[in-house]
Amino acid sequence: MTAPAPDTPAPDRPAPDRPAPDRSAPDRTPAGTRMRWLPGLLREPAFRRYWTGQTISGLGDQISSLAIPLVAVLAVHADALQMGYLAAATWLPNLLFALHAGVWADRRSHRRRVMIAADLGRFALVATIPLAYAFDALTLAQLYAVALTAGTLSVLFDVCDAPLFNALVPPDRYVEGHSLVSGSRAMAQVAGPSIGGVLVQVLSAPLALLADALSYAASAFALSRIAPVEPPAERKARGQLAEGARFMLGSPMMRASLAATATANFFTFMLTALLVLYATTVLRLDPGLLGAVLGAGAVGGLLGALCATAVTRRIGVGPTFILGTALYPASLLLIPAAHGTTPVVLALLFAAEFGAGLGVMWLDVAGASIFAAIIPDNLRSRVFGAYRCVNFGTRPLGSLVGGALAATIGLRPTLWVAAIGALTSVLWLLPSPIRRLRDLPTPARQG
Repeated sequence: MTAPAPDTPAPDRPAPDRPAPDRSAPDRTPAGTRMRWLPGLLREPAFRRYWTGQTISGLGDQISSLAIPLVAVLAVHADALQMGYLAAATWLPNLLFALHAGVWADRRSHRRRVMIAADLGRFALVATIPLAYAFDALTLAQLYAVALTAGTLSVLFDVCDAPLFNALVPPDRYVEGHSLVSGSRAMAQVAGPSIGGVLVQVLSAPLALLADALSYAASAFALSRIAPVEPPAERKARGQLAEGARFMLGSPMMRASLAATATANFFTFMLTALLVLYATTVLRLDPGLLGAVLGAGAVGGLLGALCATAVTRRIGVGPTFILGTALYPASLLLIPAAHGTTPVVLALLFAAEFGAGLGVMWLDVAGASIFAAIIPDNLRSRVFGAYRCVNFGTRPLGSLVGGALAATIGLRPTLWVAAIGALTSVLWLLPSPIRRLRDLPTPARQG
């Protein structure tokens, strides 16, 4: 799905007006013995290390996405409303801090160091959960505090990640790069829940979180071994807070994308906050089986990442974005529809997870590639922070609404409301310029 921009230089030469690629770790492997089966970008040492760190960290995140809710349900006996609060605490920092974090990151000339510090902080925070459990001191309040603080560090990490990606990847390879990063996330979704389910069953949910803590340490180590030439810091003092939001709202493509993804996030997180509780109490699935369901369903995400390039070449990057935005929530309708015998329930959940994973990867790869091309380098963290503030800021709101609604009308009716509401997100994209966007726009450099 690569759509090279006109006059784009070859991948081994720096593009005009962008930093030179990282030469801190040259590949000294003899040409005849290189692993030519690897995708092109993974033969570049700097990108390979960056990608490896992202992959390991993503695997740990998937383990914790199952283990932390199970800790809340099994160890501290959280109810539906408290599960909504826990999910909200994880995502609330996006609403509170993402806009300011983007401004702060654009003023930094060494964003990679911020990412390393954020990884080490998350390592320490997550490690406190099994430590408290070992001393029989684990409480729901601690889970809230860890979720909120680790979520804040994740915001800092992610607003710095977009400029680092662009420093490592030339413009004509944005789609390839995002496909590889999304593919690693999909691989983590395949393996993470299954590994997490087994670890929870064998070690208990709190001790399984040690794997997530160690993944942050591995990510920090991988980032410490690259030294790309990052975009210069933005020194302008006034008006920075509004510039990212102004650019985002002034772009018809970003405006429509924000409305669509924010709508999808609000409703899908109504569902996500309740999924573990629904699966364990209504569908009567044990942790190991639930992990297998989520892991097997995420095969769709891996397939989506692998074929994203081909799909965008076939139908265009904009239509791929729209198709993913429709397929992702449509698949979730099968979750509240799940009932009957265990094989029938498992088949419906597998199909839901597979379709949702396929759709979200097409959405992510196409959307991230479009944004990488149209956002100027000097505004990248601010625009990303403003976008994340709204887009991810709907997640805690959705989690709270989902928990409150489930306490009122029940789990299954709330899941129906969430799945149907999420499907309306695609309506924002149909009248937008994205529908006619076949190739990536010429990358913007300064705004």
